[in-house]
Amino acid sequence: MNLLIKNVTLLSMKEGQPILENTNIYIENDTITQIGEIKPDIKLDRVVDGAKKIAMPGLINAHTHLGMSLFRNYANDVPLFDWLTKYIWPLEAKLTAEDVYWGSLLSMIEMIYSGTTAFCDMYFFMDEVARAAEEIGLRGVLTRGIIEEEDPERNKEKLKDTRKLYENWNGKAEGRIKVMVGPHAPYTCGPSYLKEIVELAKELNTGLHIHVSETKKEVEESFEKYGKSPVKHLKDIGVFNVPTVAAHCVHVSDEDIEILKEMKVSPVYNPTSNAKLASGFAPVDKMLKQGIIVALGTDGPASNNNLNIFEEIHFAATVNKALNYDALSVPALEALKMATINGAKALLWDKEIGSIEVGKKADIILIDIDKPHLYPHHDPISALAYSVQASDMDTVIINGKIIMEKREIKTVDVEKVMYTVEERAKELIGRK
Repeated sequence: MNLLIKNVTLLSMKEGQPILENTNIYIENDTITQIGEIKPDIKLDRVVDGAKKIAMPGLINAHTHLGMSLFRNYANDVPLFDWLTKYIWPLEAKLTAEDVYWGSLLSMIEMIYSGTTAFCDMYFFMDEVARAAEEIGLRGVLTRGIIEEEDPERNKEKLKDTRKLYENWNGKAEGRIKVMVGPHAPYTCGPSYLKEIVELAKELNTGLHIHVSETKKEVEESFEKYGKSPVKHLKDIGVFNVPTVAAHCVHVSDEDIEILKEMKVSPVYNPTSNAKLASGFAPVDKMLKQGIIVALGTDGPASNNNLNIFEEIHFAATVNKALNYDALSVPALEALKMATINGAKALLWDKEIGSIEVGKKADIILIDIDKPHLYPHHDPISALAYSVQASDMDTVIINGKIIMEKREIKTVDVEKVMYTVEERAKELIGRK
C-alpha cells in the first residue's frame, strides 16, 4: 500500500533535525520514501490528514514480560523477592502456552493503544508470543527466559528451545520478529551456564537480554558470592562480548558505568516498576552523560501495572531531576530518545526503525494534539514528554500498515481478547 500522511507536524528523532511543521510523509509499501515536498507523480492508495497531529517514530518498549498481563493487579505492595517467590513464580508454574498467547495478545493491544510499535519480551512459550505478534502486526524481539535448574538435561533443553525459536521465527512476520537469547539474571544462571548461553548467542549471531543489578540485595549477594558487582561479574565471564540489553541497572557504581560504556551495553530504564517494587532509580543522567545508549521499558504488566511508554517517558524526564536536584537532568528530548532511537539501537534495529527518515521502515504514530491538556502549542517536545497521554494516540502504522486508526485496532477482536483473558486469569488462580 502507498500511503501519504499530509500536513503533519513531524518530530523525526533524526539527530540534529528540528521539528518540521506542516510537512508530508510518503510511504511505499513498508518504507518511507519521501519527506517534505512530495513529487507529483506518486501513486496513492490512502491519504491520512495529519492536521493538528504530531507524527513521531513508534515507541519502543525495550524490556517487558507480556504474558504477565494475566497477573495484573493480582499481587501488589510487596518486596520484589517476596513478590516473585510467594506470588508470581507459583502461578507461572501453572501457565499453559494458550494462557501466554492470550495474555501477550492483550498486552500487545494495550501497547498499540499507547503508541508502542516494537518491544523486547522475555518469557516462556515464546512461540505463542511470536504468533500473537504476527497476528496483531507488532514488531518484536523475542527472548526465551532461561533460569538454570539442578537438572543438566533441563538446562540443555532450554538452550535447544532458544535455538529452535530462532530457527522458527527470526526474520519472520515480514521481518518484524527477531530472536535474542534471554538468560534471566546472573543470580539465576551460574557462570558456566552463562558462558554456554553466550556461545549460543555467538553461534546465532544475535544479542542477549538479561536483568542486571535490579536490587541492592542482588548486588550484595553478588559481592558475597563472587567478590564483585553483577556488572563486573558479567563482564569477566564474557557475557558483554555479545550485544547486551541490560534491564534495570538500578544499583550500579561509577566503575559499573564505565564497564557498561566500555562494553557498549544498553541499559533499559524501567522507572515505574522500579519505584513500585521499591528497587530504587537508575542513575540515568550519569549514564546518558557518559554516552551510554539508555533505552526505556515498562517491565511486565504485573509489576508496573501497565505498558504505557508515554507514562515512562514522563516519569524518566521528571524523577531524575528530583533525585539529582537538577532541573536539567534527563531533558524531555533525551527521554523521547530513550523511547525511540535509543531503543532501536539497543535492539540492533536502528538501521530500520527508531526515527522517521527516508529509507527506514514506516513505524509511525500520529498523536492528536487537538486536546485541552495540549493547548497552547508552544513546544511539541515538551508536550510529548510532559503532557501527552496514551489516549491521545490516533493512528499507529507498523511496517507501512495501518494497525490502528482513530483509536480502532484493525487486526484483532479487542473485546474477544479482553473477555478471554478475564476468564483464563480467573481459572488460572484456582488451577491445581
